[in-house]
Amino acid sequence: MDAVKPILQIENLQTHFFTKAGVVKAVDGVSFDINAGEVVGLVGESGSGKSITGFSVMGLVDAPGKIVGGRIMFQGEDIAAMSPQQLQSLRGNRISMIFQDPMMTLNPVLRVETQMVEAIKAHDSMISKSEARARARDALGLVGISAPEERMRAYPHQFSGGMRQRVSIAIAMLNRPDLIIADEPTTALDVTIQGQVIHEMQRLCEVTKTALLWITHDLAVVAGIADRICVMYAGRVVEQGPIASTISQPLHPYTRGLMGSVPSQNRRGQPLQQIDGMVPSLLNLPSGCAFQNRCAMVSDKCLSEIPEPIDVGEQRLVRCVNVGQEPAS
Repeated sequence: MDAVKPILQIENLQTHFFTKAGVVKAVDGVSFDINAGEVVGLVGESGSGKSITGFSVMGLVDAPGKIVGGRIMFQGEDIAAMSPQQLQSLRGNRISMIFQDPMMTLNPVLRVETQMVEAIKAHDSMISKSEARARARDALGLVGISAPEERMRAYPHQFSGGMRQRVSIAIAMLNRPDLIIADEPTTALDVTIQGQVIHEMQRLCEVTKTALLWITHDLAVVAGIADRICVMYAGRVVEQGPIASTISQPLHPYTRGLMGSVPSQNRRGQPLQQIDGMVPSLLNLPSGCAFQNRCAMVSDKCLSEIPEPIDVGEQRLVRCVNVGQEPAS
């Protein structure tokens, strides 16, 4: 029996920014894939390259940024090699994006109904306005908005922040995409609304078999929604694997530090761990491992070798030459 092909395969993706100060390697050799109906969490500190990875998949990297290497295979087609016209037909149709700020999706001077109907008709000119309107109404109901018929006639400013985010999720789902990229979609929401949005997204992925890339710095959120996790540091994925085993038994020193800094992972009364030092400048990365200046397990090999991904079994990959060793006490 043939293995099911992933919806998205990212292979050695490199997205660089060419600035006056030098070349910023925002994404440097990133590889992972996502299957139908699967939720993959992409986590890391600010500046790790996770959002640029999402923008690269959408073809939304503006100058001075440029995809300089690798492939982004979406259902057998290389997005990185597509023309602007091909990308335009793909975006909002087969691939959608949910932004951290829903007002990046919503036009403040148009009714929600107008925006949703236009989003449908932009990719399906044969559909009637009444059919498009019915699909928009159903999408709002699917994300838990009560009285969708009435709410469609409202303007974005008449919704709360949580409701606006639900509307943007509904718009992302309108054309039944095969892949959704969600860039920190719950960061600005309170905990209650955050939980509701996560529940709705999980349910939608199960029902529609939509693949979801969830980009966040919040480990608690990703633990609650993802099937697999990719941990990014300084433009590279340093560890990836199933969510349960990666969180309970992190192998990369950086992942261990992240897990140790989450309050729920510490016993009551035990001080929170922290990762010493700062993320290095992407303009001036050290030779060898980018995490060397903050790592408790650093060795001579780390100073000279850029670690390659090591397959440690159970669908887990780790970029560390000292994988399997315990940090010195």
